[in-house]
Amino acid sequence: MPKILKNASLKPYNTFGLEAAAAFLTTISSVEDLSELVNLPDFEEKQSLVLGGGSNLLLTQDFDGMVIKNEIKGIHSINETDEHIWLKVGGGEVWHDFVMYCVNQGYGGVENLSLIPGTVGAAPMQNIGAYGIEIKDVFDSLEAFNWQTGAIETFDNPTCGFGYRESIFKHSHKGKYFIVNVTFKLKKRPELNIEYGAIQTTLADMGITNPTIKDVSRAVITIRQSKLPDPKEIGNSGSFFKNPVISKALFIKIQEKYDNVPSYPIDDENVKIPAGWMIEKAGWKGYRRGDIGVHKNQALVLVNYGNGSGLEIKKLSEEIIASVFENFGVNLQPEVNII
Repeated sequence: MPKILKNASLKPYNTFGLEAAAAFLTTISSVEDLSELVNLPDFEEKQSLVLGGGSNLLLTQDFDGMVIKNEIKGIHSINETDEHIWLKVGGGEVWHDFVMYCVNQGYGGVENLSLIPGTVGAAPMQNIGAYGIEIKDVFDSLEAFNWQTGAIETFDNPTCGFGYRESIFKHSHKGKYFIVNVTFKLKKRPELNIEYGAIQTTLADMGITNPTIKDVSRAVITIRQSKLPDPKEIGNSGSFFKNPVISKALFIKIQEKYDNVPSYPIDDENVKIPAGWMIEKAGWKGYRRGDIGVHKNQALVLVNYGNGSGLEIKKLSEEIIASVFENFGVNLQPEVNII
């Protein structure tokens, strides 16, 4: 039977380092734990929140329900060919630890996703991505526990409805499932993707001309550490906003006002532009108000310097959204889950 704590502090469980309490807190290490949990008296009446690494979360109030920490572990090979290997990974595994496992084994496909905070189980929920790679590119399937039926259900790649930082688990299936494990299809003969961002420049600075996946991972880690604050030192959730996709017509209007607008074509009609660039141009980079602010090196990151509150950060994010809309006509969307 999983142990249940009452009136538990959630400060250790969110990377913003925000103080909030959960009416109930429990840790799940197996499917058996899940089955026992749902059979507890009054469980169905309790509001629930599943936590991975707490890295995509903004707590603005106490949680009057059951917080469930995913600690299901394990990395297992379940299939293999000359070209690929399939790894089934527990939802509670730390994402970066899993990436390092793959890199050290020579399995290619996730090296560009090095140092992304969070857990494996949370990764497909928002189709995490970085430097030209998304989860959907290496995702095979996942198994999830249905809170209503108590059954384990399998979701393949098309069923998950992956989009830019999107999946069915953020919309139609939100709160209905607990992701037990995720299966990835990785390449035993890696094909490097180093065209995106500053990877090539960083590799050159490292004196590397014929990179391996270990080199690419090291380059990505170097870039991320130079731009993003360590949550152990400054509370943050990484990128707070999604990079918006806008029409080419709006993009042309923005170009008329600003030179050298960074952009990434999506299709014939739409363009993605960096939210951080717009936030910086609107004057927010390095902004500080008491114990909260916008990071000095990356305007996409909102930070808690120590004693800030979730409500203060939420208010700041709303002011930034309004400012960017006023300057660019673009409506930013938060990437974090606001509770």
